[in-house]
Amino acid sequence: MAKIDLKIEFKHLYAVHGMDAVIVNVPEMNFLMLDGEGDPNTSKEFDDAVEALYGVSYALRFIVKKEYAVDYVVMPLEGLWWTDDMSNFNLEEKNLWKWTLMIMQPECAAENLFDRALRHIEKKKSLPALSKIRFESFSEGLSAQIMHVGPYSDEGSTVQKLHSFIEEKGYRPRGRHHEIYLSNPRRSTPEKMKTLIRQPVR
Repeated sequence: MAKIDLKIEFKHLYAVHGMDAVIVNVPEMNFLMLDGEGDPNTSKEFDDAVEALYGVSYALRFIVKKEYAVDYVVMPLEGLWWTDDMSNFNLEEKNLWKWTLMIMQPECAAENLFDRALRHIEKKKSLPALSKIRFESFSEGLSAQIMHVGPYSDEGSTVQKLHSFIEEKGYRPRGRHHEIYLSNPRRSTPEKMKTLIRQPVR
């Protein structure tokens, strides 16, 4: 059975070492996506979205493993974050946030298997957010990214460091604030959690 670990294949995008910001070129990739809004710390909509995305991701993995003899590691949760007026985007005013949660999918977990994975989950669980999931290609292109180690609430200084790096290199931010959650908050202590913070640039 073939085995795939995209975190290794795309280690320059998902397994950054060190604490310095870097410029990367992010290719087009496929994701399961789900949109929502509100404070992720208090929103049931957010929790429902996470549960549905992981449910369908593991269902897709099950289908691919059974029918195509390919096993792969389910990728980490990612989030795009924004407000209607990005000039006023504030890490403290989470109630105004809008978000897209997503999980990257390997090429073998093709879109034509997505509906089957949905039906598989529907038979097993009643997940409120299941109907909101979509399968979509997404490309960020040229981006800057940096590793944050510590609680989500302490990201402000890391985000500022990233944006200072962007300005120093002669770029300008574009698009949405992007976070990749490399640690499981249920298994990691807050001070050891790793979050990759990415910002598309031009």
